[in-house]
Amino acid sequence: MKPTAKPTNPCFSSGPCAKRPGWSLDALKDASLGRSHRAKVGKAKLKEVIDRSKAILGIPDDYVLGIVPASDTGAIEMAMWSLLGERGVDALAWESFGSTWVKDITKQLKLKDVREMEVGYGSLPDLAQVDWTRDVIFTWNGTTSGVCVPNADWISDTREGLAICDATSAVFAMDVPFEKLDVVTWSWQKVLGGEAAHGMIALSPRAIARLESYVPAWPMPKIFQMTSKGKLSAGIFEGETINTPSMLCVEDALDGLKWAESIGGLKGLIARSTANLKAVEDWVAKSDWVGFLAEDQSTRSCTSICLKIVDPWYQSLPADDQAELAKQLASLLEKEAVAYDIGAYRDAPAGLRIWGGATVETSDLEALFPWLEWAWSEVKA
Repeated sequence: MKPTAKPTNPCFSSGPCAKRPGWSLDALKDASLGRSHRAKVGKAKLKEVIDRSKAILGIPDDYVLGIVPASDTGAIEMAMWSLLGERGVDALAWESFGSTWVKDITKQLKLKDVREMEVGYGSLPDLAQVDWTRDVIFTWNGTTSGVCVPNADWISDTREGLAICDATSAVFAMDVPFEKLDVVTWSWQKVLGGEAAHGMIALSPRAIARLESYVPAWPMPKIFQMTSKGKLSAGIFEGETINTPSMLCVEDALDGLKWAESIGGLKGLIARSTANLKAVEDWVAKSDWVGFLAEDQSTRSCTSICLKIVDPWYQSLPADDQAELAKQLASLLEKEAVAYDIGAYRDAPAGLRIWGGATVETSDLEALFPWLEWAWSEVKA
């Protein structure tokens, strides 16, 4: 039967993600609108985002953190264009964004000494094969596959190359040990439910040393430049952004960070995301038509939770018909205003992707599950 109770918040998109519980436009009332981001008040708010982020995430004191243009994509591209080329690169990919970084390294930067370690959706490359005398680039969590690295044990403490990590759908929800990484990037639009278009980049002392000692062979666009006269442009990491940020988005980012502090900081955020994954796991265990795209439970994401339809009847259909049914399922739920934007990413296998980050209430997920069962019965009929 068609359920009656609906999620209080039907926003389960994997980016931009649901706003924090209780959010309203009133949270932005103190935004420095109409003021220069270079004015004292603007720089103070930008610096506050940096300081609060470092404190919540436990970023080491000798690391720097900056706000950069173009979301996580801009941040990871900035890292690749500024740092790669000094030595060989191991480029890991197990979903669409990781694959994009591999293509940019080989097709845009045209690096020759690149080992492409790429596997299909649902699994990880053999992490034991990574060579830490080389630079290594990878996503901590594959946003479009729901597959994450299980831990940082595979990252060498005596590495000669840099560990460059796109962690946009992992930070604030998973244990990301910064001391094992040299570059970490993310955006505001994921776990804390911030607005898009702004990225964050954290650099270790080893990454800073590379920036100050190595000059890439290619021209460097202004928005990628992190050094001046051979030295780190320290102002970028004190709130002096390269381009003009939205102070409205800055205020929203501060609101998300303050909310995170109010629920216990990183431990509270991780606990909420972990509880959301547990709720989905409990539902999937009782269902006979859906399963996880991640093949190994230890690599299962607690944020971008990707599901595949395992019903034998569905599996017997041609791939195009499977994709159409999966779209119908997501569309039906959107029409009923119980779940928005939960279709699989366009490059991923047909199925569902449900965001389980900290701003999602477990009770909303629990209210969604009966609707998923109803919607499946409708499309299968």
